[in-house]
Amino acid sequence: MSTLSIIAVSYLLGSIPSGYLLVRVFRGEDVRQSGSGNIGATNVSRKSPLLGVLTLLLDAAKGAAAVASSYTLTKRMVASASTYEQLTLAALFAVLGHMFPVWLKFRGGKGVATALGSFALIAPKAVLIAAAIFVIVVIIFRYVSLGSILAVASFPLIVCGTYAYGKAPVVLMTATSLLIIIKHGENIRRLLAGTENRIGAKPA
Repeated sequence: MSTLSIIAVSYLLGSIPSGYLLVRVFRGEDVRQSGSGNIGATNVSRKSPLLGVLTLLLDAAKGAAAVASSYTLTKRMVASASTYEQLTLAALFAVLGHMFPVWLKFRGGKGVATALGSFALIAPKAVLIAAAIFVIVVIIFRYVSLGSILAVASFPLIVCGTYAYGKAPVVLMTATSLLIIIKHGENIRRLLAGTENRIGAKPA
């Protein structure tokens, strides 16, 4: 029952459509009808850079809230279970909630910011290194998607090199990373075709 509670709470927190709500409230528009059709910070920033930053912060915050909530549930209800396994499970379902929010007919974002907020509480050193990879790639190539993909792909490897959490948490982190990369499928195809949008360029 406790694990189900963690899954449910994490999914519901992750499914809060921050970007969609911000654009709807402040611009009176549906962000899914423009740009990439995504509700994440990158697409929201095409409507408003400020709203894009707020989306990034709120999406990260809901991931952190899911992990923090699961820690409370773990501490009180499943003290005999592996703490990090429960925390990474919460992170995974927060990301799934963001990707497939029930409120928007399961059409959500790609999960990068939510994963950032989630794993910042679990593996902060690894998150900082992955964030550095993201920044360096974006500065050099000016592709947000490429920076996101490479940072996410490297994250489980960085965790293995900096922490000793055991097999289950790393498997859950790897599953989260793979889901995010899969969600970037269209970006990967555009990168290979040379048609992906660069920072500063108008969306195709």
